Order: sequence, then structure tokens, then C-alpha cells
Amino acid sequence: MTEPALGFSAKPDVQDTLVHWQRWMRSERNVSPHTLSAYVTDVAEFLRFLTEYRGGSPPSLNDLAGMKAGEFRAWLSRLAMDGLVGASRARKLAAVRNLFRWMDRDGRLHNPAIATLNTPKVLRPVPRPLTEIDADRFLAEAEQDREEPWIGKRDRALFTLLYGCGLRISEALGLARKDAPLGESLRVTGKGRKERMIPVLPAVTEAVQAYLDSCPFTLPPDGPLFVGVRGGRLSAGIAQHQMQKLRGLMGLPDSATPHALRHSFATHLLADGGDLRAIQDLLGHASLSTTQRYTDVESEQLMNVYRSAHPRARKS
Repeated sequence: MTEPALGFSAKPDVQDTLVHWQRWMRSERNVSPHTLSAYVTDVAEFLRFLTEYRGGSPPSLNDLAGMKAGEFRAWLSRLAMDGLVGASRARKLAAVRNLFRWMDRDGRLHNPAIATLNTPKVLRPVPRPLTEIDADRFLAEAEQDREEPWIGKRDRALFTLLYGCGLRISEALGLARKDAPLGESLRVTGKGRKERMIPVLPAVTEAVQAYLDSCPFTLPPDGPLFVGVRGGRLSAGIAQHQMQKLRGLMGLPDSATPHALRHSFATHLLADGGDLRAIQDLLGHASLSTTQRYTDVESEQLMNVYRSAHPRARKS
């Protein structure tokens, strides 16, 4: 497989290093082509900055090994001056750190300065789930495609799967027909090719079975479970467009996206007493801190209930 191009020339030792790093990322880390491309782009931009910062000469491995903390900070400052928010700067720093850690482990160079950098602060937005009532209404409305009834059943099956099992849209659309959630559990391959088992609710099974019974196409076992109007794999763009139409009809906010159904799954489980670590496993989060964002949602909802219902709050 051809390695993603850098887009500019680099010293031969750096070019060779980047080729081997990319192969390691793909074969050992199992990163997706999209993630690999993003990492290569971020590293290329870093090397391009360093070339300009040093007067136009591309850096060698010895130059990278000798970099001081101030040079890394100058790069981060340039990103901030270019208007990149903290999340974008943090992502680019993560890509460069990944490369330097790999070069260290591979014996190519050692640079202690990069370990002294502070990661830019990232203000992660609180997830915006649907209420339980809106989620139920949404799933019911999803089936109301009067021109093509099977498409309505497909959409209901897909959205019920996102809400009932907490799947990412890519995970749901990546399912094969043979993996259709018609039993008590579902095996899902998520980010980093990590597998997880998820219990399947009867409502999910019923919605998927209704879709399969009405689908006009023959779905081979290894073919996609969810298909479009021509029988090919349903795209995320079409699913998002279908949800956009529905939220417009129902008067739901723009935050009502396919991913909001996954947020709703986690938030509603937590509100009903679900264990945070169990929810982490169900969602496939690598870090508990990612799952803990849903406690912020629950706290915010409790405060809204307090403000609207407590006599003292109403008086103030």
C-alpha cells in the first residue's frame, strides 16, 4: 500500500523515518486510513514550519533530536496565531508526540524537550442528548416514509440501533447482514479495531427484523446490513440527511444528529442508575474521562429541573 504523501520534500533520513512510522501506525496500531492521513498532514505541517523557522533548510533527524522546547512552543504559538482552537492544537501536538515517541522507541533519536510541553486546554462541549420523550417520538416518526415504506423501516431500524445500543453511525453502517442484531447481543468493532459486546433490546431486534422483511433487495451475508435506494451500502451522509429532515419536521434543534442518539443512550442509562464503567464498556471509550462527560449532562438536567420546579428557584 502506498504511504500517504507528505506534500513537500524532506531530508532522506526523515523521509525514510516517516515511511516506517506510517507502516507501524497502520500495521501495529491499526489506525484507520482517515486517522493516518490526519496524522501525516499534521506532521507535515510541523516539518514545514520548522523548515521556514530555520531559514529554509529541511530538518534532518539530528536537527529533530536537538530541538529545544522553545522551538516547539514557537510552532504552537504560530498555530494559535493562525486561529486554531485548543482542540485543533492539541490534536496536532498529539500527532507530533506520537512520531517522536516512536522514533525514541525505534532507536532513531531521543528528544526530552517535547515531554516538557503542556497540552493546549480543550473545552469539550457537553453532549446534547434528546429527552426520552423526544427520542421515542423521533423513532416513531422515522418510519413515516409514505413513498417508500421500506426506507422508513430502514431508518427506524438504524436510529433505534444507535439509541438502543449506543453505536457510532460508522459502526452501525459498517455492520454486515450476517451481523444483524437479531439475538440477545451484538459484537461491534469500534475505533482501533477494538471489539465489544453489547446487549440487544427487543425493540432493536423488532425494528431490524421489520426492515429486513420489507427490504426489496437480497442482502448477502457478507454484504452491508443497511442499504440505500440502489442496494449499495447506506452512506453516513444519507443517514444524516434523513435525520435532518426529521428534526425539521419535529422542531428539534440542530444538535439532534445521529451522534446525539448515542449521547442519549449514555445519558439515559446514567440517569436511570447505570454504572459509569459499564457505560464506558458499552460505548467503547478508551478513557473513563470521556464517559464522565455524561455526568455533566445529568447535573445540568437536574439544575434545569430545580430551576423550573423548586418554589424558591421560581421566586428568584
